[in-house]
Amino acid sequence: MTTTSPPTTTHPWRWRVLAVVLLAEIMDLLDSTVMTVAAPSVQAGLGGGAATLQWLTAGYTLAFGVLLVVGGRLGDRWGRRRLFILGAVGFTAASALCALAPSPEVLIAARVAQGAFGALMIPQGFGVLASVFGQDERARAFSLFGPVMGLAAIGGPIFAGGLISLDPGGLDWRLVFLVNLPIGALVVAGALRWMPADSGDAAVRIDPIGAVLVAAGSALLVHPLIQGREAGWPWWTFAELAAGVVAFLALGRRQRTSPSPILVPSLLRKRAFVSSLVVAVSFFTGVGGLTLVLSLHLQLDLGHSALGTALALSPMAVGIVLSSIAAPALAGRHGRSVLHLGLGVEAVGVLGLAAVVAAHHPAWALLVPTLVVGLGLGLLFGTLIQSVLAAASPAEVGSASGALNAVQQLATALGVAVLGTLFFTTGLVAGLLVVMALCLVSAALVVLLPRSGVSS
Repeated sequence: MTTTSPPTTTHPWRWRVLAVVLLAEIMDLLDSTVMTVAAPSVQAGLGGGAATLQWLTAGYTLAFGVLLVVGGRLGDRWGRRRLFILGAVGFTAASALCALAPSPEVLIAARVAQGAFGALMIPQGFGVLASVFGQDERARAFSLFGPVMGLAAIGGPIFAGGLISLDPGGLDWRLVFLVNLPIGALVVAGALRWMPADSGDAAVRIDPIGAVLVAAGSALLVHPLIQGREAGWPWWTFAELAAGVVAFLALGRRQRTSPSPILVPSLLRKRAFVSSLVVAVSFFTGVGGLTLVLSLHLQLDLGHSALGTALALSPMAVGIVLSSIAAPALAGRHGRSVLHLGLGVEAVGVLGLAAVVAAHHPAWALLVPTLVVGLGLGLLFGTLIQSVLAAASPAEVGSASGALNAVQQLATALGVAVLGTLFFTTGLVAGLLVVMALCLVSAALVVLLPRSGVSS
């Protein structure tokens, strides 16, 4: 399928459009990560068990990832600007509902609604940017997503911890969601003012069977991993896991036979694109639950406040900023070797965290390995995003970005489920060792990528 706005000329307001899209990305990433610090405060205020702590994060990322697969195609069909604004309005309204939630069940439902509207909003951004930026500036524009997304993903927990600890107005964790109201208003106003309108393409079709298979497979994998421990791992948890695998196998077959597949078919014939997504699955599964289990360890095991936890995690953000500045130039010169370097640095940092926790050292000893983890992540975020999008033509960017975001969110939900379950079952060290193992698996998979030019 072709995009609705071919990137033949640059748009006079393209950098303002980029700012609006980045602000929407930041709003999404903040809300996909704030629960890593805020969840214990929510539990103290509303109640709920260990599974509730996991669902507060996984409910958002699961809904986001599932609907993101079709979100990009909906933009192709009905117009990207229209879907972007609809998603932003719905996301902001769902944020208000989160802030007003009287029970954990209502909050989880509102978080699912946030994820659903985010899935309408986020995938339109890359397609819009591809239409307003010329080929010569597009790589420069996309390169800003790496550091911004990486910093927002790690900065979210720090921001949440600061707000909860300062507690202005006695709003506790609710203020974490209320801040989305002015941000969402800016996103909507900016989109209405600067984003070019497009009518969509009536010829675009969406495969309902493929969408159902994605939703079913994702839910069947994540649900038993979160609920299984509290339920004592009954037979239905293993049946759901098996059914989830079957659903994804059926999805693969459906992609080859459907007249309107979820992904643009030409992308599936590109080794660089498929290989990059495989690496992304492994990487984001490992990093997805890392911040959550570190936060739970600091608050539940060591008794830190939300602000103390945020400060303890801040070296990770510092590391991401420092290394992400150098990552584009390094990727241009060394290609996929930068991914190996980033994964190696991350693995060293995670191993250091495991050693500190196993030796029962005080919390300050976590600062250096946390910084090292951040340095590794800063080399990875932008480089991996570039490797996925570089394989797509302008007509494929919308579908490719939807697939990338969906993989990130679904893998994150899976990581939260797996690492959260390990944390509550065996402790933090086991989860950290799984993260390190996934770093090594990701490094092995990187050899499938083109040897040079992952950022070109």
